[in-house]
Amino acid sequence: MDKEAIRRAIMRIAHEIVEKNKGTEELCLVGIRTRGVTLAQRINACIESIEGGRAPLGILDITLYRDDLADTRGKPVVHETQIDFDITGKKIVLIDDVLFTGRTIRAALDALVDFGRPASIQLAVLIDRGHRELPIRADFVGKNIPTSPSQNVKVVLSESDNAEDEVLVENAEKKS
Repeated sequence: MDKEAIRRAIMRIAHEIVEKNKGTEELCLVGIRTRGVTLAQRINACIESIEGGRAPLGILDITLYRDDLADTRGKPVVHETQIDFDITGKKIVLIDDVLFTGRTIRAALDALVDFGRPASIQLAVLIDRGHRELPIRADFVGKNIPTSPSQNVKVVLSESDNAEDEVLVENAEKKS
């Protein structure tokens, strides 16, 4: 995907979120660090252009909730979670860049419920590449990209990567 395709996908996701939730009442967005936060900010800006107001926006770090934490080498880098609003009874849209095995989303769900009990949690992703290991699906998808497990999907966003927006599918490097 190039910059324009990403922009269109984000605008479409924003429209779908507003339509499914019948506006923005009780709606909150939560981006998963790092690129999910950037996407959440962009989606929120689109929602503002559609509805005239923004939804509360939170930032979620899932590092300590990952099921592969023991497998990581060294000390994990934990960033701040910023959810400055009560999520109890709210319609939460959890936002990430790529949906793959579902394990990141499972960790995010575990982290999110530590902040309260939302009325619902929906998932928005820019890319769904398949290969789920857990029964998790996205409610809003920018693009489905069939991949092999040996490939990587790389999302590049100007805010976090200092490069022009794009989505690339790359063959994974073989480990020796």
